[in-house]
Parts: sequence; C-alpha cells; structure tokens
Amino acid sequence: MPSLNALLTASLAFASIALGAPAVQDKEFSVEQVKNPKFIKNGPLALAHVYSKYGVPLPKGLEKAVKAIRPPHHQKRQSGSGSAVTTPADEDIEWLTPVQVGTPAQTLNLDFDTGSSDLWVFSTETTGSSGHDEYNPSKSSTAKKLAGATWQISYGDGSSSSGDVYKDKVSVGGLVVSSQAVEAAQKVSDEFEQETGLDGLLGLGFSNINTVKPTKQKTFFDNAISTLKSPVFTADLKHQKPGTYNFGYIDTSAYTGKIGYASVNSANGWWDFTSSGYAVGSAALNSSPIEGIADTGTTLLLLPDDVNSAYYAKVSGARYSSTYGGYVFSCSATLPSFSFAVGGVTITIPGSYINYAPVQEGSSTCLGGIQPSDDIGINIFGDIALKAAFVVFDGGNKRVGWAKKTL
Repeated sequence: MPSLNALLTASLAFASIALGAPAVQDKEFSVEQVKNPKFIKNGPLALAHVYSKYGVPLPKGLEKAVKAIRPPHHQKRQSGSGSAVTTPADEDIEWLTPVQVGTPAQTLNLDFDTGSSDLWVFSTETTGSSGHDEYNPSKSSTAKKLAGATWQISYGDGSSSSGDVYKDKVSVGGLVVSSQAVEAAQKVSDEFEQETGLDGLLGLGFSNINTVKPTKQKTFFDNAISTLKSPVFTADLKHQKPGTYNFGYIDTSAYTGKIGYASVNSANGWWDFTSSGYAVGSAALNSSPIEGIADTGTTLLLLPDDVNSAYYAKVSGARYSSTYGGYVFSCSATLPSFSFAVGGVTITIPGSYINYAPVQEGSSTCLGGIQPSDDIGINIFGDIALKAAFVVFDGGNKRVGWAKKTL
C-alpha cells in the first residue's frame, strides 16, 4: 500500500500539472521561413515602410512616388468582386514564417518583427481581407475573447490597424504557448491590406510596447521563455533564400568565429544596441559608435547622414534624390561593401546586398539599401544587415550578439 508521503507527492505533482505549472526548461525549436509568392521588390516602398512604421510623415517626394506605385484605397478593388489591382506585395516582406493559431490549427504566414511587440492577424472580422488567410476564432475550441481588450497601431501616414483580442493556442515550429494574446484585426491600414500573402505580424520586441489596452499583453517570446532550454532566439536570415529562426538554443554550426555581444537598452521596447564603428569597402574601421536597433521587420539599413555621405561617395553617380527621399544610383553600378563592429566582431555586408531595388518597375535607377536615419530619429539595422550575420537575441541577459557566417 502506498505510503502517505508517496500519496502526497503524487497529489502535489498532479496539482502542479492541473494548475499549468511551467514546463521543464529544456526545449529547443526551429522554424524556417517560406517565400511570399506575391512579393515584388520595390525601393521607394521599402523606404516608405520605415517612415510609416516609426510614425514619421513621408517626405513629399517619397509620398508622391508611393502614390504613383500604390493606387488609392477606393481604386484598389472592384466592390464586391474580390478582384485586386496587381501592386507590389510589399517592399520587405519577401519571406514569411508559418504560425499555427487555434485548435484545430489555422496556419497563417506572419512577418517576425523584432521592432514591434504585437501578434496581430487578419481575421474574419477584418474589413477588406481579400488576398490574406484569416484567423477565425469561432472555429477554434481554445479561443477565448479577452473582454474589453482592444489594440491599435498608428502609422506615419495617418493610417492605423486595430481590433479586438483573443487568448488562444499559438505554435511556432512546435513551440507552443497555450494562452497567447492574438490580436484580431477589424481594420488594417491600406499598406497592409495591399500586402497580399502577408497574414499578420508576430512581434518579438519587448512587451512594454505592446499596444493592447487596458492591459498590455506579453509577446510570444516572453510567454515561451520559461519553457526554453536557454532564454534566447536567433535569426539566421538569408539573401534571396529562406532563413531560420531558432528558439531556446544557439546553433554553433550556423556561424564562424565568436559571437560579439552588446548590451541592450530595452526602455523603448526595442533591441537597442551600440555598434563600435564602421568601414566602407576595404578602408580601416572608423571608431565612431552608432546606436541603433536590430529590426527584422525592416528591410533597409538606416544610418546617420554622415555615414551615408561617406558610403555613397564611393559609388559612381550616386546622389540623394528628393523625388524618392533617398540615395539612388545606376542599377548597374558596382557598390562597395559596408562593415560594422559589435563586441569585437566585424560584420561585412556585400555591396550586392546594398544594391537593393529599382525605384520603379523597368527603371535603370536603383535605391540603395543604406539610407539616412536623421528624419526618422533612430538608426535601424534591418534585413540588409541581418542577412549578413547570425544574430542572437538574448532575452535572459538583455543583449544582442552578432557573428560572421558563410554568405
């Protein structure tokens, strides 16, 4: 017959499971990106996205260029027909990550964004969701509406996305959060509505900038962190092919040499770190520090004006164009590499990565992947930089690490 101690131990163990105690911290997960088949690369849209995301009005020339590329909302679709004008799907969301939401699972392709902290999705409540897969909370047995909760994200062009909130099961590469805040869009900005193939965003910034009211909600990573073997996730993004996000471990085969770490200031909710210097081409490293954020949800590399001037001085025919709000050059130009240092490691971005995209379809003029940050007010190490490195987002130690890798 079992002893009293054994019975008590078993009872406590059962109670722990029933109450949903944190799982053992030994989990490791990996998820690979998938290609957005509707993506069309476009330089001005990439630059406009950064202004809009960080709440800064577009320069007049860039605003005009974007309007010429994107039709106004009322012209975009034939009412009731579901047809759409073919426009660039987006400037930087070529690669998306499949995420399973609800029970049974509804698969949505989301943009993983370390520059924001909301997990929002197109839903059956969304007005104008043609071209997107939708989250249907009524078909999920685990969905529970969060009473009185709403969310809203405002953009620099005056538009916004907003809706209500559910708690539901969310799985990324097998990593499961059983009660994640899923922000179901009721309204989305024109920009996101036209980004067909994109079903929403999964924010991987810090939870203090989550927009849910009256109570901010934790990000997917913050909810999952206690179940992970190590409190980290890594981004191994690739140039012109799918990259990988890993959770809970650092894949030592994915990089060469050491990882250079820099501490993170998370006060503004971003992975804000300081690079110790930069170099153009084969020149020696300039020891001028550059504070900026590692942002997987932005394509371009946004740096101070003087850094742009130093870089484009080495590109034949390059000039700042008020028409497009950024530096342009002949698409046939040969661009130098750009390097930056973090924690004793120097990351080099090939010039081919910086020759980003034509200013419009068929044009022989291209917009650069490095652009000025002064109007936006923050330096941003977007995918142009991230694709040249293996990057560690260390939530346990609040630091970001950069390592070289085979390109």
